[in-house]
Amino acid sequence: MLKGAIFDMDGLMFDTEQIWQKNWKLIADEMGVTLADEFKYNICGTSGALMNSVIEKYYGVEDGSSIAADCKQRVHDDLIESTPEKPGVHEILEFFRDHGVRIAVASSSTEEQIRRNLQNTGTQDFIEVIVSGAGMKNGKPAPDIFLAAAEKLGIEPKECYVFEDAFNGVRAGHAAGCTTIMIPDQVQPDDEIRSLAAAVCTSLLEARDLLAEGKL
Repeated sequence: MLKGAIFDMDGLMFDTEQIWQKNWKLIADEMGVTLADEFKYNICGTSGALMNSVIEKYYGVEDGSSIAADCKQRVHDDLIESTPEKPGVHEILEFFRDHGVRIAVASSSTEEQIRRNLQNTGTQDFIEVIVSGAGMKNGKPAPDIFLAAAEKLGIEPKECYVFEDAFNGVRAGHAAGCTTIMIPDQVQPDDEIRSLAAAVCTSLLEARDLLAEGKL
């Protein structure tokens, strides 16, 4: 077993990616824009300049930053009081804690939102390190956020698992040199993503079971 585990958040730990997609669509509807199906593939897991460029392409605007800020605020408001969990979150966190594996969350969301979601779900005590990609120059699929998480944990990236649900996240985890495990949420992996992931699991519970059996 490796020494560190780095978790994405939206769509992986918590069932929040659907809330992001709902709000992206609401904004588009208000603007009279019809989002192409591939929008969700390209926006998932992004932050900063890359997120803005995806927004600019699909919303047909010159600067995507105001739409990004609007969507983040709407998601923030939706998640103030409760955060829906994905199956197996507590179980896999407990498994890692019991086996001495140190845990980080590395998410494109703001640090405030990450901390609120952890608090809402009672998972904050499992997490040693939080890294937000909100102010990071290079967002996923660049490996920066996972490299930063590994550095803060004091563990080499090759000694860390990365758990992700999105294409860009899997690409980032692989580029960081981490053992990357995909738990699909909004999108199912294609051949490229399967080749980059060490495993594709149906849930965090399945991933926990494979880890317990020594198969990951």
